[in-house]
Amino acid sequence: MAKTKVIIAGAGIAGPVLAMFLKAKGYEPVVYEKSAQPTSHGLSLALQTNGMRVLSLIPGLLEQVVGGRIVELVQYSVLLEDMGELSRIDVPGQVEAATGFGMKGVQRTVFHRTLLDHAKSLGIPIVFSHQLVAIKEEHDSVTVTFANGKRDTASFVVGCDGLHSNTRECLFDKQEPSFTGLVQTGGLSETPEELRAPRIVNWYDNGAHIIAYPVNDHLTSWAITTQEVESQETWRAMDEDAQQKIRDGPFSQWPYGAGKLVKSGTNIIKYGLYDRPELESWHKGRTVLLGDAAHPTSPHLGQGANQAFEDIYHLVRLLVKYNPEAGEPSTELLSKIFTEYESTRISRTSTLVKRAREQGEIRVVNGVEECKKRNDQLRTTQGPFSEEIYREIMQNPFEVGHSEVSI
Repeated sequence: MAKTKVIIAGAGIAGPVLAMFLKAKGYEPVVYEKSAQPTSHGLSLALQTNGMRVLSLIPGLLEQVVGGRIVELVQYSVLLEDMGELSRIDVPGQVEAATGFGMKGVQRTVFHRTLLDHAKSLGIPIVFSHQLVAIKEEHDSVTVTFANGKRDTASFVVGCDGLHSNTRECLFDKQEPSFTGLVQTGGLSETPEELRAPRIVNWYDNGAHIIAYPVNDHLTSWAITTQEVESQETWRAMDEDAQQKIRDGPFSQWPYGAGKLVKSGTNIIKYGLYDRPELESWHKGRTVLLGDAAHPTSPHLGQGANQAFEDIYHLVRLLVKYNPEAGEPSTELLSKIFTEYESTRISRTSTLVKRAREQGEIRVVNGVEECKKRNDQLRTTQGPFSEEIYREIMQNPFEVGHSEVSI
């Protein structure tokens, strides 16, 4: 009997992971990607406890992931009127000791290649240069048309095609993103001596913020957030003259190791941060959205990829629950699965999107007195990296040892 075919739009971070789960559960996934080849752009992401739990369900995957371990969160003020350490918590280390899953910074391109290679090793086809442009529903199937004129038909479609999702546009029309007023400039640097510890570090000043964390045993990824005019999300490195201006600019003078990172930065990129309209539903007929295609978020909580992994866990959990033999599901059954998936995920992701936006507002404030107020907030347990908030995020999507999905 032929296996139930699933088209996955997008071979970024989420698409290959979903494909691995579906393949293990008896489906026949095929992943289509609009780019001509795996991206060489982008900097890094932090795999957090919740995301790593999901990845741990795929045999042999986490052992291949190269990254920098993170056990501590440290915050500094570089404001001349209020200089010094603001807070230091070791909750990531505590959570790792208790559950076996902590935090790990990874270079995005390296991590992406690892996911693609692992998916291919399991026999999952990943087809590049195929941009989804149209979706046509049939009684018991769905046909996808690509920009190159080719078509494919499957039982259902999952849109994992990110912030600029064509799948989302096909389902719910084009929705213009809105610029938040914040721009990030980031790069990769050899880790200076004072930052050679397994930690995320935040530095705060008047109108600017820097975050940094290790992505392997010798490289650190960093990003500066400022309020500036709009800068498009190209994710491509700036030209060499523009990069040198960043290296020679005022951020290269920041203390506590931040300046050394900026001064030696490579692959420096600049990009605007955008909000997208919140969706009331993530599916229509036989097509459903996942990850940034469904709930794009600003990066200030580092939960983008991790929330996509939570999406994957719950979507697969419900497919297994209601379609345990991985047979051809009716539209009615898919509607039941997708609706329950949404009811589980929309409220949680909406909360985290709002919390990430608030983080950005806390990090980048203007005026000495406002900055002092921010610093006082960050010194307390009610700050954005408090133990309570961290543990609340990290307890999902399942307790260690109690996964409803196994491979």
